[in-house]
Amino acid sequence: MFSNLSLLTSILTVLLLSLVPSFEGRYALVIGIAMGLHPLLSFTIASLGIVILSLLVPRLIEYIDQLIRKLGKRSSLKSIASMYFNYLNRVRRKVKPYVDRYGFIGLVIFVALPIPGSGIWTGSIAGYVLGFEKKKEVPALILGGMLSNLITLLTALGSAVILD
Repeated sequence: MFSNLSLLTSILTVLLLSLVPSFEGRYALVIGIAMGLHPLLSFTIASLGIVILSLLVPRLIEYIDQLIRKLGKRSSLKSIASMYFNYLNRVRRKVKPYVDRYGFIGLVIFVALPIPGSGIWTGSIAGYVLGFEKKKEVPALILGGMLSNLITLLTALGSAVILD
């Protein structure tokens, strides 16, 4: 079984891995199970990582505009900043009807897919580029992340049963 230090190390490992881009909760929880954590504890810790990422990453991505605006004040980068904002606004105008109609469930499904390249980090970037309101984006990220964790947990547990 676990010593207190070993248990704490395993929990922190799962939590920290759940914050890593492309790894996130879905793979962190499998590592936790492989380290000997109870599947429900591993799921819970990985899900905490999902909530942390869903609350922080969209806020961090917002600073891209501020950074590009500052860089755009330099004459050498003004045209690049202008191209960036023109492109971003054009994409947002084009997809607005689709985001309004399918945005929430589309983002949930995208984040929930337990495949490399989807997840909270990528979903946050997609939500930013597509112009999601934070009050819709954050719950979609949390729900999609939790579904991804659940899919991965059930797959891991099912695989363990089949292999036994």
